[in-house]
Amino acid sequence: MHKNVLIVLAAFFAASAFGQSVPAAIYTDPPAGAANPARMSVLQIPTHGVRINGIVYQPSGAGPHPTIVICHGLPGDEKNLDLAQAVRRAGWNAVTFNYRGSWGSPGDFRFSHTIEDAEAVLAYLRDPANAKKLGVDTHRIVMAGHSMGGWVVVHVAAQDRSLYGAIIFSAADMSRLADMPRERLLSFVAEDIHGLAGVTPEIMADELSGLHRKAHFEDEAAALTHTPLLALSAHEPIAPQTDALVRAIRAQGGNDVTEMHADTDHSWSDHRIALESIVITWLDKLR
Repeated sequence: MHKNVLIVLAAFFAASAFGQSVPAAIYTDPPAGAANPARMSVLQIPTHGVRINGIVYQPSGAGPHPTIVICHGLPGDEKNLDLAQAVRRAGWNAVTFNYRGSWGSPGDFRFSHTIEDAEAVLAYLRDPANAKKLGVDTHRIVMAGHSMGGWVVVHVAAQDRSLYGAIIFSAADMSRLADMPRERLLSFVAEDIHGLAGVTPEIMADELSGLHRKAHFEDEAAALTHTPLLALSAHEPIAPQTDALVRAIRAQGGNDVTEMHADTDHSWSDHRIALESIVITWLDKLR
């Protein structure tokens, strides 16, 4: 059997096991656009006195295109660039970025900065000049977040009613980490400090203790009832945090929530094709 056929069949069975068909964008490059080819642009996004690093993967065609912004977790070892590429093949702009103090972006890393920086990315993309240059349909912007990035998306989406939709997968409610004993919390954040600047485990633990007094996932439920939400959880201890959010949104009358659970790890290591298939299928239903 031809090697390419085997790859397609492997992709099909991997996603079918999770109840999803495999969109063509997972395994097929789109036709090349002569006038407006697919491309990648480097972004320098202003936020609170510095410019953080970002990339936009742009599909072929004149646009404007619907756009997804992908927020990475703590510290961001998994940046989900395979997901960005797959979504680009499906006709979307895909934007990734690094928060202040992470992975070469200037400034100091703070948990509160992650939310501010995500808001700055949205403001940048909605600026008329940037939207025209990058081919962004400002009425169709979706935010997606993995792990801590899911926490970022929940809180940004609760304040931003203009989002076209929101996606969280393996979302971590950072406000609940301070439930850990101090020494365990210090050990936990020390494992995830690589790639971050201007921060220590003690600074991170102290800030998380402050977040403990602020909104948990479910406290944002009322503000999320009108935002289409895809909520994906994995087989891990933090999965009930996503369940609690979904229950709370539905209790508040929110009906546009799609939830799925996968028997995989925090990074969806053996469910990448399934993850991409679920996301692309859900995005297609928004259009």
